[in-house]
Amino acid sequence: MRNALLVSLTALAACQKPSPSPRPSAAPRVGPENGSVLVVGGGQQGPEIFAKFIELAGGPDALIVEVPTAGGDSIDVSTVGRGLRAAGAKNVVVYHTTSKAVADADSFVARIASARGVWFGGGRHYRLVNSYSGTKSERAFAAVLARGGVVGGSSAGASILASYLIRGAPSNDNRIMNHPDYLTGFGYLRNTAIDQHVVARERLPDLHDSLIVRRRDLLAISEDEGTAWVVRGDTAELMGRGKGFVYNARELTDPGRPFLTLLPGDRFDLGARRVLSRAASTSRLDGAFLDALFGSYGNGVRGGLAVLVARDGKVLLNRAYGVALPPRFTPETAVPLFRLGRMGGVLSASLTPDSSGRITPAVIRRVLGTGGMQRTRYDSVSGEWTANVDDLYRFELGRFPVRPGARDSHTPPAPFRIDTVNGRVRHAVYGTDDGMRGAWVRYPAERLVIMVLSNDSTADVRAMAMQLSERVLEPPQ
Repeated sequence: MRNALLVSLTALAACQKPSPSPRPSAAPRVGPENGSVLVVGGGQQGPEIFAKFIELAGGPDALIVEVPTAGGDSIDVSTVGRGLRAAGAKNVVVYHTTSKAVADADSFVARIASARGVWFGGGRHYRLVNSYSGTKSERAFAAVLARGGVVGGSSAGASILASYLIRGAPSNDNRIMNHPDYLTGFGYLRNTAIDQHVVARERLPDLHDSLIVRRRDLLAISEDEGTAWVVRGDTAELMGRGKGFVYNARELTDPGRPFLTLLPGDRFDLGARRVLSRAASTSRLDGAFLDALFGSYGNGVRGGLAVLVARDGKVLLNRAYGVALPPRFTPETAVPLFRLGRMGGVLSASLTPDSSGRITPAVIRRVLGTGGMQRTRYDSVSGEWTANVDDLYRFELGRFPVRPGARDSHTPPAPFRIDTVNGRVRHAVYGTDDGMRGAWVRYPAERLVIMVLSNDSTADVRAMAMQLSERVLEPPQ
């Protein structure tokens, strides 16, 4: 096999020990001196992201300002703030104008003088520049951070948070990375550029090819849909449904890639540009154990395998074995489409026929939208689902959402089976009746999820999932 058949490079980096990093300085070089910045990669956001934003704003009663201006003509004011209110925010106000004169008026700015949070919605970020750049409104947004609040945004609302603005061209062509008149964002993260939707829209090479090759001084970060960086000072922690990426880090990038990959629960020092910690380091899923369990799949002869292990929202393992390197640096765990077999019944349980009893394309799209799945496919003739572990994890978080600090009280649909193992309740479904090919295992009380997909009909994934769960849940002997 060519060298293209490798252990998943993104997960390999995730399991490497972080380089020694100095303690963050008292005066942050990149992040805010006070308050927090929350950067979201667009797409569907889970309740954990909105809940974190509300927490950083000071709680449900805090005044939160939502700025939908980037949405342009698509803005429906009646829906603005819906996600924040659903997550418990009680005091959300809409702040929107297309006039710089209005944005500079004292009477307009007075509405947010006591705000503790500012949220920028998605759309085209040049509209935010056109409406607020250089105005009293922009200064009022920054004042929220100065008094210890939080500023955040998703999609275009994420990119505007950086000092260097990418994809800011005044058009609907967001392939233009550097427009000379729109290169300056609001600068809550200094000397930084931010991209979004990067895995879903296959944008991972763009920051490197269009910016980083000529601006080695800039830090650049990006994140996939439904994924967020939570920044306090120079410390950034990843949370949510996907991966985050750092360009111009001061340590080795992922092999064969111009960036470093982080997973939910990982922490990064934006000032020192080094990994502070990996969520994986808190588990016993070490290299020797994983090599013994999955090493035989590394050369691709057995058809490839992918695995994801997450606990309490932190991803401990996300790796592919024997999978060819995809184009445009797309993570190997996000591309292969494995046949789900019996596990597909969990997705099919959400297929609700229309009034005529048909499974229409619209019905299928609604299921695919659960959690923001990106590449999963359904064959309406055979009824077969094909997916990857990253999409299944998105579906898991969208179908069985659990608010931070709450219990997982979901009763999963058939074909999940509920039993007890070593005193712990387990929900489990496998690719075949005898536990082969694929596994989707949940330990709800422990907030543990294990997913293993393979193209090997002889793969005893039930045993693999059991070994993984024991390694995570059982204390060392």
